[in-house]
Amino acid sequence: MINIDKIITAKNNNSTLIIINKKSINNLNSSFVDDKQIEYIRKSVEENDIKSFSFNLVSHYVFVEIVEENSIEYKTKEVYRRLGGKMLKECDRCFVKDLQITSIDVNKENILAFIEGMMINSYTFDSYKTDPKRLIHPFDNLHVVHKDIDIKDIEQLRIIIEATEKCKDLVNEPVTVINAETLAANFVSMGQEANIKVDVWHKEKIEKEKMGGLLAVNRGSVDPPTFTIMDYCPKDAVNKRPIVLVGKGLVYDTGGLNLKPDDFMNDMKEDMAGAATMACSIYACARLNLPIHIIGLFPSTDNRPCGNAYASGDIINMYDGTNVEVINTDAEGRMILADALAFAKQYNPKLVIEASTLTGAASRAIGPFGIAAIEQDAEDFMQIVKMCGREVYERIAEFPFWDEYNDIIVSDIADIKNCGEKYAGMITAGKFLAYFTSYPFIHLDIAGVAMNEKETDYRGKGATAYGLRLVVECMRKLSKN
Repeated sequence: MINIDKIITAKNNNSTLIIINKKSINNLNSSFVDDKQIEYIRKSVEENDIKSFSFNLVSHYVFVEIVEENSIEYKTKEVYRRLGGKMLKECDRCFVKDLQITSIDVNKENILAFIEGMMINSYTFDSYKTDPKRLIHPFDNLHVVHKDIDIKDIEQLRIIIEATEKCKDLVNEPVTVINAETLAANFVSMGQEANIKVDVWHKEKIEKEKMGGLLAVNRGSVDPPTFTIMDYCPKDAVNKRPIVLVGKGLVYDTGGLNLKPDDFMNDMKEDMAGAATMACSIYACARLNLPIHIIGLFPSTDNRPCGNAYASGDIINMYDGTNVEVINTDAEGRMILADALAFAKQYNPKLVIEASTLTGAASRAIGPFGIAAIEQDAEDFMQIVKMCGREVYERIAEFPFWDEYNDIIVSDIADIKNCGEKYAGMITAGKFLAYFTSYPFIHLDIAGVAMNEKETDYRGKGATAYGLRLVVECMRKLSKN
């Protein structure tokens, strides 16, 4: 991770980035660039709308970035995040290891967004590369010159980025490393580090509690399931009733007996991204000392077509007594989540937010640009989640949740079935989950955003931790209300 500190004044002999609000281009008068360079910059901006400049001064570089801010605040922050990701690549290209940034007419929030983009883009997952020269980012140190930014701002940002990196590591690891038990062990370690109470149920306890959905999906696996409960309850919590975060911990999904076709299994190590995202969100909230009581529930197993694997046509008796007809064994995530959602009732929660890589339908509907979501009895909370999504640019696309969709999961021989028709797949999956709730409920389908197939502005390939910053921002907002 990049080392970041605040300095009072920039040094002349260090590589420097000057960020300028385009409206203030005429105020450029810096000791880091001479009069000819300033004139060149102004002329290039005016005549050719060039916004990026790089001056190689042999001993160091001077970079100048002209930013045209958007009239919408959250979009401007995203411009700065993308600039941060871009500057990391530029520093790597020029082998700049140490950079100081100064600015002209750029506010604190936008500079912090720039730093955030740079830090997010600095993540690498290369522990399995054996080449000793595998270093991807030579960049090490960032020094911030801004009168309104203090060390606390930087530390809070660092905590959130550290949480996202933990999440990415968990999702990027193969199932040979992260099975249900080792995933739970990682949650225990996070709890010890951040003073969060963590309780892990193993197979015997899960059987005793009759979590039929989780046990059914686990039947084809040689590894036992786990059910992890995280409880962050600070003494100054503002909420008498907890917020419950639920995450899908499917460490690998073959589809079961309804085996996934073609190459759809390639990224199925990501199927526990919901649990990783929510657990690491709680970890971040605890380290930020947010005064809010949060409980995390994380059912975990893999889904294999082995041994006595559950099969289409089976009737599964769930934790709350509901009988579910299995239509498709690849609709396994909702089976394990249903037990967790039913279990959550005992907490009388103020709100339950659940995240999962649940349906390809969500990804096909909106692509890799945001989270597909539904709410039940949580309209006001959904508005807060949407607002927070815009703030951190992990945006929410809310789908309709009309009563007519309930008919699609009605079973002829059981209470409900685990898969509906060939349409509205994201919504009907949400309907299945909502069947097991009796409280304000929000479902976040992160299937389209949990992994990147290609590098973007400040998110590299592989796991993204998309949704974590959204949840932390949401908890921050709720802790103030």
